Amino acid sequence: MGKLQSRRDFLKVAAAGSLGAVLVSQTACNSAANKVVAPVPPVADPKSFGVCLQMYTVRDAMEKDAVLALTQISKIGYKYLELANYEDGKFYGFTPKEFKKIVNDLGMEIPSSHTQVEAKGITLENAQKMADDHAELGVEYCVQPWINAEDRTLDKYRKMVADWNQVGEIMKGNGIKFGYHNHNFEFKNHDGIVPYYDIFLKEMDPELITMELDFFWAVKAGQDPVEIINKYPGRFELFHMKDQYTTEEPFFEPASVDMAPVGAGNIDFKRILDVKDVAGMKYLIVEQDCSFTDIKTSIYNLTTNILA
Repeated sequence: MGKLQSRRDFLKVAAAGSLGAVLVSQTACNSAANKVVAPVPPVADPKSFGVCLQMYTVRDAMEKDAVLALTQISKIGYKYLELANYEDGKFYGFTPKEFKKIVNDLGMEIPSSHTQVEAKGITLENAQKMADDHAELGVEYCVQPWINAEDRTLDKYRKMVADWNQVGEIMKGNGIKFGYHNHNFEFKNHDGIVPYYDIFLKEMDPELITMELDFFWAVKAGQDPVEIINKYPGRFELFHMKDQYTTEEPFFEPASVDMAPVGAGNIDFKRILDVKDVAGMKYLIVEQDCSFTDIKTSIYNLTTNILA
């Protein structure tokens, strides 16, 4: 793997937390949208459905008061969390043990964490530190969530995948599976080569790396998640769920887009979930930019209609 000057060069705090500033307009994240709200009275205990929340969705609230935000997430009914803030061995400023206790005491668990590994590569020492910290937290998955625009070339994709296979081997030694979360740019055709299919799925070791399939971004790239899953069974242990209000022509550069709460748009989630066993799905994860109101709507729609 490539050499690195410091941990901050490859583990960017909240790399997942900062990436959205690049790809999605923050105008939707106004103060009113992020106010703490009362939970929706559920038809059944929403925690019994085992829905996970990607914490990038509530990044502003977590920065302001993490314990208050986590308390509200639990009241709304999320059972699992996928984190989006790791730096210098800490999660949201807490040690792994401290953060795990806070979450567990609120009746939730942490199966997954987004953690950036840069294209230039990482050292084995730093990869082991990352694995050790996440093992102490008790996660099952550690996921690469983003690739910077300047690194989206075929040669750099191949180098990153080779590095990620090594990271996956280290993670496996700590009982963790590495993962990759897609956007739309991976589906862009480069002179007959589509990186998602011809490099990522082809060259990633499925024993070491799973795919976190983001339905929204796949659809925006003109892809059918059901076709992807049927063509590559068992490769998608994590589902990322957000909806769209409008159907657009395929595009391949992240931009301000019409993200909608799950079940509030036109993506047919029931059709996709019909092939969850083919995919090998273990967790379905709600991600929405970026309010408590939206995550309430998502879990309500999931637990009263889509999963009911």
